[in-house]
Amino acid sequence: MKLLNLMICALLVLGACQPPQDNTANEAFEANSKIIMAYIEGYQSENLDYDAWYADDVLIRGTSFGAPDSLGIEDLKAQDKEFLASFDLELMTDPVLLPGVNVDTKKADGSVRYYGDWKMILQATDSTEEKSVVVKLYESFDFNEEGKIVFQQSYGDISAAYEYIMEDDDEMENDMDEEM
Repeated sequence: MKLLNLMICALLVLGACQPPQDNTANEAFEANSKIIMAYIEGYQSENLDYDAWYADDVLIRGTSFGAPDSLGIEDLKAQDKEFLASFDLELMTDPVLLPGVNVDTKKADGSVRYYGDWKMILQATDSTEEKSVVVKLYESFDFNEEGKIVFQQSYGDISAAYEYIMEDDDEMENDMDEEM
């Protein structure tokens, strides 16, 4: 019995000597995920809060066909202004948010990745009908210590979606006639 009590005490002492679990990356991921959810809602409502979300020195990696290698915050603002003047956006699925990892250490670092299906809508005019397309999108965001985005990249066939949605209806009918 003494041996059993001694073993239990030894296990308790060993357990108490374990260093506390570092939960910093998980806490950063949770906080940064809230920023990404606000970002997603901002694009749907066309209420973009660049100052709250982005660091001044953010680097946005261009991934669409013909896109520049990178954009800064002023480039992004100009691009968004033009894009949102033409299109409405609606997230069709609940976003799947995942923790990212540091490229060098392969350990969680508070960065956020998400997957979602976005509907891009070109509103009807007096001479055209509404037109839309759904784009499957993957985006990743890295953050600084202040919780602001310092790196962003998006993957999805956005350039093909844009080309499709902007294509003239008469041209589409001609293409279909040629195929038949």
